Amino acid sequence: MVLSKTASQSDVSVHSTFASRYVRDSLPRFKLPENSIPKDAAYQIINDELMLDGNPRLNLASFVTTWMEPECDKLIMASINKNYVDMDEYPVTTELQNRCVNIIARLFNAPLDEGQAAVGVGTVGSSEAIMLAGLAFKRKWQNKMKELGKPYDKPNIVTGANVQVCWEKFARYFEVELKEVKLRDGYYVMDPEKAVEMVDENTICVAAILGSTLNGEFEDVKLLNDLLLKKNKETGWDTPIHVDAASGGFIAPFLYPELEWDFRLPLVKSINVSGHKYGLVYAGVGWVVWRTKVDLPEELIFHINYLGADQPTFTLNFSKGSSQVIAQYYQLIRLGFEGYQNIMENCQENAMVLKQGLEHTGRFNIVSKDHGVPLVAFSLKDNTCHDEFEISEMLRRFGWIVPAYTMPPDAQHVTVLRVVIREDFSRTLAERLVSDIEKVLHDLDTLPARVTEKLAATAVVEKHAPAVVKKTAIEVQREITTAWRKLVADKKKTNGVC
Repeated sequence: MVLSKTASQSDVSVHSTFASRYVRDSLPRFKLPENSIPKDAAYQIINDELMLDGNPRLNLASFVTTWMEPECDKLIMASINKNYVDMDEYPVTTELQNRCVNIIARLFNAPLDEGQAAVGVGTVGSSEAIMLAGLAFKRKWQNKMKELGKPYDKPNIVTGANVQVCWEKFARYFEVELKEVKLRDGYYVMDPEKAVEMVDENTICVAAILGSTLNGEFEDVKLLNDLLLKKNKETGWDTPIHVDAASGGFIAPFLYPELEWDFRLPLVKSINVSGHKYGLVYAGVGWVVWRTKVDLPEELIFHINYLGADQPTFTLNFSKGSSQVIAQYYQLIRLGFEGYQNIMENCQENAMVLKQGLEHTGRFNIVSKDHGVPLVAFSLKDNTCHDEFEISEMLRRFGWIVPAYTMPPDAQHVTVLRVVIREDFSRTLAERLVSDIEKVLHDLDTLPARVTEKLAATAVVEKHAPAVVKKTAIEVQREITTAWRKLVADKKKTNGVC
């Protein structure tokens, strides 16, 4: 006799995930489900929805690293359950962070003697690093003003209008006035002369950007330092400089070693850099280093002992993962100076390939500079028919994510597209992007013609219809514009994954 068993309704282990009831019924989105579901079903449901995200490798809007070597991926997964703040429990991880701080400080030419420890800390990103540096400047300025018996309730920072939003956050969160040097057409970074003119007795620091988010350009920190030294001497002030090297800190030492922007300049007191940008680590790690111990007020450092030993800490958050710190150390020792230099040179060469391809179309003005972060920012020479936002939208049908944005005041009339060249953006992809941009331009050029033909055909039909009121030129133009926008919108609806 052959014995057989029919699977019961509750015996889910024999069912295919896609044949189970868990993928047939919608799960609640904004409240906790009443019942548990199998792990394979939970994985599949989430994984399938995540497929609708963009491809990180084709996200040309982001400076953040999207590829690392498999060996580093293994280290990340092996340490993903370590809470970095538990320094007594994970002393080796703490040691690796300290090594990273010292390597980075020396890369930025900190005035350290042989064997002397650098002053710095790992952060979640450059945003936290900037908050910490800003707090150090504010506290030092307050202490000085108290000693002089002067008011200390109205601190300010001088920056360019091109700074990243984290500077605006710092100013608002910690009640510091943000004095911005406005941009102008053709000059999209902070003007050092205008910045120094805005400095007063209440200025806690001037923030210079090494690698503007808008066009990748390096600000002239050397000129800023020289002008500020002169003003400090005339006024008796000691206004310092912070360098926001989030993007350029891991580029300048390798591509432009002769450029003076770091601790070689006496007024540069602190520098932040993003390990998860050109430090070549996945998102979640930044660094801030100070020139000397004197530049970080001791009262900002907390000491805790409830994790097993006395531990100094200067961070905005408490718990954080160890993986990115370990990944940063891997990249530093794996690549060394030679490896970083090779990667940055390759990125710069690919940026030039993309720039030349765009120039060859004859349709774009290049806004970015060759000297700076390897990116290409460009705008249309003629945007009367089509604008940069439409190009950005239509490139998505090829999978590319290319941002379009307007410049800050007083250059807000300028709109640009920007492509960030990362380590994993190959020469082949650069050439392919130029080809796809040419296709988009061709499609956009043909849209108005199609609209005009359609309106002309409609006019022929209406000619034989009962007489109607003749439309004005502006009404006809509005109809063309409306029909054209509808065609663009209809195209967007079909821009799914092939």
